[in-house]
Amino acid sequence: MSTIAFTLMFAVWLMFGILGVPIQAELGLTDVELSWISAFAVLNGSIWRLPAGILTDRIGGRKVTLAMLFVVAVPAYLVSLADNYGMLLFLAFLVGFAGNLFSVGTAWNAAWFGRERQGLALGVFGAGNVGASVTKFIGPPLIAATSGATFFLGIQGGWRLVPVIYAVLLVLVGIATWIVVPRQDLTPGSSKSIREMLQPLRHVRVWRFSLYYVAVFGAYVALSAWLPKYYVDNFDVTLAVAGLLTATFIFPASLLRPVGGWMADRWGARRVMYLTFGLMLLTSGILMMPNGHIVISHADGSTSEHLAYHLPLWAFAVLVFLLGCAMGFGKAAVFKHIPEYFPDNVGSVGGLVGMLGGLGGFFLPPLFAYTKQWSGFPTSTFFVIFIVTAVCGIWMHLTVVRMLGALSPDLAGAIELPIEEAA
Repeated sequence: MSTIAFTLMFAVWLMFGILGVPIQAELGLTDVELSWISAFAVLNGSIWRLPAGILTDRIGGRKVTLAMLFVVAVPAYLVSLADNYGMLLFLAFLVGFAGNLFSVGTAWNAAWFGRERQGLALGVFGAGNVGASVTKFIGPPLIAATSGATFFLGIQGGWRLVPVIYAVLLVLVGIATWIVVPRQDLTPGSSKSIREMLQPLRHVRVWRFSLYYVAVFGAYVALSAWLPKYYVDNFDVTLAVAGLLTATFIFPASLLRPVGGWMADRWGARRVMYLTFGLMLLTSGILMMPNGHIVISHADGSTSEHLAYHLPLWAFAVLVFLLGCAMGFGKAAVFKHIPEYFPDNVGSVGGLVGMLGGLGGFFLPPLFAYTKQWSGFPTSTFFVIFIVTAVCGIWMHLTVVRMLGALSPDLAGAIELPIEEAA
């Protein structure tokens, strides 16, 4: 039930990825203005993750989940009534509160499962990220089929119908959760003060995990909202096709999360993170290259063209799919670290990591828009992701090297084995 609730809330949180295209056409918004609608939703879905995680540890995940489902239903319905940019920004911010359910569900599930199964359990819950693809599937055909229609109680068709449907589903899932989920709430943090629960946040390790999560989750959120428009603008496809192509990124980035959790349980989280960052650097490194060729000017004044480069739609989609696979593994691996290092403070640590990862999803869409505006290259989107991933990978590797150096000080700083050992 926590996974079902999270899937729905995630769909609501990121619904502007698809709704943004018809909204932009109706209200005459620029790309930068449109990017801020998704960014505001992501912002409010991130800033409360730390207190939500702490609250879950103190009073239980069932209570917090129920409250969030019913609260978010109200602004979700009101989105259907928005008729100007300012009102839409405000309601997008309120709807974004749905994103905070992640830290609630993380603490809730961690409390119910032993350490040997937490990677898989948290991976299954985190697969609710697939909710980001729900609007990509139902949105375009629903918008096209109901555009211009008016329904019961004056509800309008087109893009305005989607948030109404979500509002109804939030109430129904809230009722189902209240009926189905065990009344007993596990509260591992009920006997601790807020000060005690915040103590682990003093560790640099927590902030390093947070940066990893910016790369694997913040970039995932940003791309989920950004890709439909990217496909429409750069490959001249319809919104429905763009939604389906975006789903080929969202599905592996979500549904492979349990696999990533299992891999982290079996082989260790750091090995999975090396795989994640390596694959992300490879795919984003290719995707960031703009179409074109190199022109060489010769001494006699003539020119010649070499190394013509063009990435067709199918190749772009395959690379984005692989990027999603890497993010799916990585999201689970990051959260495998948390109950291992901080078993008694999963709510606060997971809340901070989730909050900062989500804030990455807030900053990245406007950054995509501004770098495109500055460089003129749509592919600058993937250059941003490449840089973030490179910073994370370098920091992690330096940490591993320092850790191994501390365990084997006689080999610290050596790049060759001693002659007797090599022999």
